Amino acid sequence: MKIIFMGTPDYAAAALEALIEAGHEVTAVVTQPDRAKGRSGQVQCTPVKECAARHGIVVLQPVKIKAPEAIEELRKYEADVYVVAAFGQILSKEILELPRFGCVNIHASLLPKYRGAAPINQCIIDGEQETGVTIMQMDAGIDTGDILTQKKVIIEEKETAQTLFDKLSQAGAALIVETLPKLERGEVTPAKQEESLASYVKMMDKSQGKIDWTRDAVSVERLVRGLNPWPSAYTCCQGKTVKIWRSDAVETAAGDTQQPGTIVSVGKDFFDVACGAGNLRIYELQLEGKKRMDTKSFLLGNPWKAGMRLG
Repeated sequence: MKIIFMGTPDYAAAALEALIEAGHEVTAVVTQPDRAKGRSGQVQCTPVKECAARHGIVVLQPVKIKAPEAIEELRKYEADVYVVAAFGQILSKEILELPRFGCVNIHASLLPKYRGAAPINQCIIDGEQETGVTIMQMDAGIDTGDILTQKKVIIEEKETAQTLFDKLSQAGAALIVETLPKLERGEVTPAKQEESLASYVKMMDKSQGKIDWTRDAVSVERLVRGLNPWPSAYTCCQGKTVKIWRSDAVETAAGDTQQPGTIVSVGKDFFDVACGAGNLRIYELQLEGKKRMDTKSFLLGNPWKAGMRLG
């Protein structure tokens, strides 16, 4: 099949690379425009564009994929299917109907759960034990199309958003390579999503990382992992933001209660902060304007003591 691939981040680049290595004919790649990033403001191209360039594939970067001129450009390639993975723009009904086999999406959850922009983060925050990837026939809704194939992935006890992102990237890449030949041969039976099981996750932003110390320690620890590396879980101390990168939930004895957000004990390589239930034991953190470091190194230059308040 002739493929047009639409995607932007590393998650999508893994799938593009896998399709190329499997011998599929990718006639063009569509990705977001190059944008300035970081404090330097240096313009950077997307991981998908970098992948396409290495393989000499035509790259299209429309500001608006729904624009008439963008749609006419797509028509020129007469692709059999569009493969979409974290592209970042919504496709119009006109685009969805252009290719013979329609548009298929590689979504990083077991649909219908965790539709939307941040399924990887949210499933960790929610304490799920498994997730996966879904190859879906796209329709006009947000992740509401028929399910073509799925693959489960176990969420490990200390999984972070980054490690799960990497696992799902590879799982999605393998699954799309398996699915396309079956789709072409008519060996895939689309299945409607069960709406009663559906959930939706909005895009993550920095405000969601602020730690509420009145919550139980297990929930806070999952937040730390679910927002690592971005947007990151954080708190405040003495007027400065403190990002928390690695922690454990620690049970406390019955009746042993402290004001949430209070540092209750300090060890050589950790300190414990009281939560609504239990304590959060912090092993790695980052003070505003400083480098990320383990707690042992942090305490050498920042003599935090029991009784100090975070929040």
